[in-house]
Amino acid sequence: MHSRIATLGPSQVGRLNERQVLRVIQAHGSLSRAEVVRRSGLSAPTVSKAVAALLAAGLLEESAATGSSRGRPAPRLRLASERAQVLGVVIDAGHCEVVSAGLDGVLHADADTAVPTPATYPALLAALTSRCKKLMAKPGVATLGVGVSFPGLTDAHTGRGVLSPNVPITNGHAPAADLGERLGLTAASLQEAHALCLAERHHGLAVGLDDFAMLDVSTGVGLGVMSGGRLLAGHRGMAGEIGHVTAVADGGRACGCGNTGCLETVASDTALAWRASRRLGRELAVEDVVDLVKADPGAVAQELQVTARYVGIAVAAAVNLFNPATVFVHSLLFDADPGLFDRIVGEAHGRALPPSWADCQVVRAKGNKRQGAVAGIIQHLTNAVAPGLGHF
Repeated sequence: MHSRIATLGPSQVGRLNERQVLRVIQAHGSLSRAEVVRRSGLSAPTVSKAVAALLAAGLLEESAATGSSRGRPAPRLRLASERAQVLGVVIDAGHCEVVSAGLDGVLHADADTAVPTPATYPALLAALTSRCKKLMAKPGVATLGVGVSFPGLTDAHTGRGVLSPNVPITNGHAPAADLGERLGLTAASLQEAHALCLAERHHGLAVGLDDFAMLDVSTGVGLGVMSGGRLLAGHRGMAGEIGHVTAVADGGRACGCGNTGCLETVASDTALAWRASRRLGRELAVEDVVDLVKADPGAVAQELQVTARYVGIAVAAAVNLFNPATVFVHSLLFDADPGLFDRIVGEAHGRALPPSWADCQVVRAKGNKRQGAVAGIIQHLTNAVAPGLGHF
């Protein structure tokens, strides 16, 4: 590490200092220059130079000085949130979402735009472009980038969807790059389980955690793993596809991946909706099942029990494979039936290896994919301040 720093030129050191200032403000919120100096360990002239560059780039802004009982109050520095924004796009089965947020990651309450997922990729790109342009039209607000979360196997080197059983129109395409080109924006591509990891780490219950797993059992089943503060991506970014491990060897339901009996055919919100539809003799979406369970949990009690058993198996697998300190579980159904989560934990407890289970927590996820898409582009923009010098 020391030899690497010693070879950096003055411009690289300056960019590294800028990123350190950004990191401090991201971690601690609004700060005065003097507070940035104390928390960063950088000298006052170095901080002043870095702040000037970040203000000019639109990544920071100064807020009005707060009152003080002694002396002149110092202006505060914060991540740009009034004069700059980023966009977050979530591509999913059924519908897609487009949101905006400041660089602090706080979603704008009036900028949540949903659109039914079109049947073709060109129509998808056109619909998302239209929604994004509406959010980019805010007067006096610069849009700095767009983060795109989408499901399935994603090649991290190219940003292309390789195999998406639930949104196959993205196969062979790079939604983030294509959307960024149409909008003239920097773009970041995120596999949806990774997006959920970032959402939880920046805005949920994983703040400060470096080792955790995120099990998404909503549309499909995906697993994101944060190890040592970094996302576990694998050779080409395709790690974590636990949803396509075979759970039912014989007589399993067909999966969108082309196989049968995959875990996501039995352990997801959509799997429960499929079971409930068969039980009640009518087609039900996940949202319909949520409403049904809220009104009468007993209506699909058997189907809930089966789903809980398989989700518990998935949790136990994550615990045994990756030994995380915490497993977060993301599902739309927990608000409808809080008891479902307890059943999942009980099932996982009975199946996980005791030494790995002993110091692992299983927790309901708080973050969502919208926050994850936004967190992804913010992280991308921050890392771009000093490219080639690693991520944080």
